[in-house]
Amino acid sequence: MAGLIRQNDIEEVKARTNIADIVGDYVSLKSAGVGSMKGLCPFHDERSPSFHVRPQVGFYHCFGCGESGDVYSFLQKMDHVSFSEAVERLAGRVGIELHYEGGAGEAPDHTNRARLYAANQAAADFFVERLGSPGALVGRTFLGERGFDSLAAARFGVGFAPKSWDELTNHLRAKGFSTEELTLSGLVSSGDRGVYDRFRGRLVWPIRDITGQTIGFGARRLLDDDKGPKYLNTPETPIYHKSQVLYGLDLAKRDISRGHQVVVVEGYTDVMACHLAGVTTAVATCGTSFGVDHIKVLRRVLGDDSGVGEVVFTFDPDAAGQKAAVRAFSEEQRFSAQTYVAVAPEGLDPCDLRLHRGDDAVRRLIDSKKPMFEFMIRQLLGQYNLDTVEGRVAALRAAAPIVGDIRDPTLRPGYTHELARMLGMELGEVGKAVSAALSRSRSTGTATPGSRPGENEPAPREQPFSMIDLATDPVTRLERDGLMAMLQRPTVVGVDLIQRAAATNFVNTSLAVVRDAIAATAPHHDAVDWLDRIVAEVPATLENLVKELAMASLPERSEREIGRYVRDITVALIDRDLLRQKAELLGRLQRADATNRDVYVALQRELVRVEAERRNLREE
Repeated sequence: MAGLIRQNDIEEVKARTNIADIVGDYVSLKSAGVGSMKGLCPFHDERSPSFHVRPQVGFYHCFGCGESGDVYSFLQKMDHVSFSEAVERLAGRVGIELHYEGGAGEAPDHTNRARLYAANQAAADFFVERLGSPGALVGRTFLGERGFDSLAAARFGVGFAPKSWDELTNHLRAKGFSTEELTLSGLVSSGDRGVYDRFRGRLVWPIRDITGQTIGFGARRLLDDDKGPKYLNTPETPIYHKSQVLYGLDLAKRDISRGHQVVVVEGYTDVMACHLAGVTTAVATCGTSFGVDHIKVLRRVLGDDSGVGEVVFTFDPDAAGQKAAVRAFSEEQRFSAQTYVAVAPEGLDPCDLRLHRGDDAVRRLIDSKKPMFEFMIRQLLGQYNLDTVEGRVAALRAAAPIVGDIRDPTLRPGYTHELARMLGMELGEVGKAVSAALSRSRSTGTATPGSRPGENEPAPREQPFSMIDLATDPVTRLERDGLMAMLQRPTVVGVDLIQRAAATNFVNTSLAVVRDAIAATAPHHDAVDWLDRIVAEVPATLENLVKELAMASLPERSEREIGRYVRDITVALIDRDLLRQKAELLGRLQRADATNRDVYVALQRELVRVEAERRNLREE
């Protein structure tokens, strides 16, 4: 297990990052008053903006759909990266070196990651510039013959590696990169005579992670005297792991997330052809088979938890394509989304299909997709002689488990009927075979999630409490506004006033819980994660209320007036409690026995103290 990023570093990166700058890369934000910005929510469709960002608080919140969080959770949801990746990305942006600790075994050298990203980007720029050189004519010809012009090459960052042993190496060394960094990044190889360029005389595609950072390259052989493999990729590096990377995902992620569809093709040029034809959800693996780690990545991007998404695989109809289909089908159950297969006519891949029949043919290919189960059943039945009884029985035994494994129970009867038609057998006989296969699957614990309606359904959750559920009487409004002031401007209010206000009595029970959370975390009021600490203190049903209080608009005033307002409203909250104490003391004084001198004097002294505290509060 890799080391964990130190908590101090996480807080430092967050403190030095303006959340509005990060959100602004995805959402057009406009001022919504002092210290507040708003725009259209990126997490749901809306016509009027309800998505608010407060840079001073470091939080965002949508009053429409309830999505909220800090800059890390925003990047995790928008770019589908892990928490560590979000921290590392922002650390590189603000120039902070991260430190790692804990974990089993030695932590990788994360401090070099920023340099490896920089080296790969510098190489990508170098390759793009060299594509226009005289020596790259063979590369431009290759692209042109496949229907890609200079604009297409620029869109996908395609470049050319010169036929040289050290041109890239010398270029990057001149930019300050060391031999160790170039080796670690996979840009150079080592031999008896030292290091040399890994990619030479090849067309080069930059391979980017989901955030758009270049992490490696795929290079296509062009020259007859090049005895290397047809495609040569970057080797495994600290930032490039081919089993976890999908080419084109950085370009496709938004449309995949919005349309809940991803198209998996087999090569770089296929991705280019699909995107240029309007199929902007296409991705491809990078020199490896589609596997479990790729599925994990796609599930995050698809939001694959509702079963409404689509995963479309394109395979060549040859033997290699059939093997790829079998491998994909073996992992199909890992998706909640429905899986499909699209096979082009005459064995054309998307690149050739676009070249020979145009963009519309590529779109029709995806539209003509067939369910993965139907495709696999047909592939399987093709291996048997269905003209004989023995062949049909053997085919039924092989195909019945496929139908039995269909996750959606409402689809099984239809596929059972279809299998019976394909085999030319009685529906009842086929149905018994499918039921038996399903029973065996369940008895061995291999039944797929969702195969039985209602199974493993989560318990109903309590409805989250919202500001709109609060009463509108003056007492509740004061308590609400006081909490808003403390949550949004804690350093302006000051820890002394926060602690005094958090010790006052509240009438509204929900707001009182938030007050208690503020009291428990008041010593950390100036920490970047103070709001996170408060959220962690309240029950789950009140988390939304805390976030709304932290994001709701304060009266639109200047920054100086806002400072005065938040202190005044907090003082008003404390003064209200002092007035309550005064009223209680006066009542006790009236009921006190005048002959009990000690009690009478103690009550009078307490009254004087309360009045003095009120006077000092107003003077402050």
